[in-house]
Amino acid sequence: MQNFEFKNPTKIIFGKGQISKLAGEIPEGAKVLMTYGGGSIKKNGIYESVLEALKGFEVVEFGGIPANPEYHGLLPALELIKKESITFMLAVGGGSVIDATKFLSSAALYDGKEPWDILANKIRTEKGLPFGTVLTIPATGSESNSGSVISNKETKEKLGMGGPGLFPQFSILDPSVIKSLPERQIANGITDAFTHVLEQYMTYPAGAYLQDRFAEGILQTLIEVGPRVMNDPSDYEAAANFMWCCTMALNGLIQKGVPTDWAIHAMGHELTALYGIDHARTLAILASSHYQYGFEKKKEKIAQYAERVWGITEGTIEEKATAGISKTDEFFQSLGIDTKLSAYVSDYENTAKEIARRFTERGWLGLGEHKDLNPEDVEKIVEMAY
Repeated sequence: MQNFEFKNPTKIIFGKGQISKLAGEIPEGAKVLMTYGGGSIKKNGIYESVLEALKGFEVVEFGGIPANPEYHGLLPALELIKKESITFMLAVGGGSVIDATKFLSSAALYDGKEPWDILANKIRTEKGLPFGTVLTIPATGSESNSGSVISNKETKEKLGMGGPGLFPQFSILDPSVIKSLPERQIANGITDAFTHVLEQYMTYPAGAYLQDRFAEGILQTLIEVGPRVMNDPSDYEAAANFMWCCTMALNGLIQKGVPTDWAIHAMGHELTALYGIDHARTLAILASSHYQYGFEKKKEKIAQYAERVWGITEGTIEEKATAGISKTDEFFQSLGIDTKLSAYVSDYENTAKEIARRFTERGWLGLGEHKDLNPEDVEKIVEMAY
């Protein structure tokens, strides 16, 4: 097991009716910017519940944040923060709203002229404007980590940022919200969380037995409860386990002491930037190709995954690993998610070359747990996903 440090300062408030505790988590006298998405919270009652809980606070609203939050679309919110002297933010939404709020948290205290430089130059955020979250769409785990991903429509880029200053002060997780979600968002959430775990697990054995079991437990639980939530989003038991899996998949715990990959995410972000494909679906498109391409270096861990998660005990390491990759693809497809790029884009022939070119220009010359996947490798992996 590798050396590690672990600290997650986000307070989790989990369960039915917990939005009522909101006021007790925000500093007295705070001027609050409430951020949210396209307005679904006004249809499912969450908006009213949050405002009721915020009585006594001065609240300014910024809505309309889309999936894959866009840099230029967030600049008016940044102006609002400064104009209104906002002292605290509350993100009410899923990963996109929370990621957008993290960007605003960093940009609000940034001294430079161009806030995009935070992402372009990988500037670590040590201190941000404080914020909390009310999670409405389980998927990304952004409610309990310090990472954020923002798109730029002008440059057609999707880049990440982070730092210890971007942990939410608190996050309220009420699984009851899942009953109002469309099937597509639930399928995306299951796939997103599943792939988050794979990126931290599907590398090579590192003697971290407990972390492996944590990861496998999350995967097994998603396989068990995912179809139940898809079939009946009002199934509270299934919804609660699904929501907690999404948080645990990316709150930092399972990546401690082990090598991590994240090449699938790096490539997937480019598919979103180029074509606007849902983030989770880009991960499903690339996963099997990535594991097939890196088969020799990953086969021992993939075989362990196949045996422990899918119950595949017969055959050689190679045979079990191959079956494990197939099972992963089948699982995504069972959720209604296509796993080939051609299902989403008709003009895809130059995609692999374009992504490889971008990685070369940025100096991203060594991805994956061994830092040995170069742009030529990336090009081949993306081509395999056509």
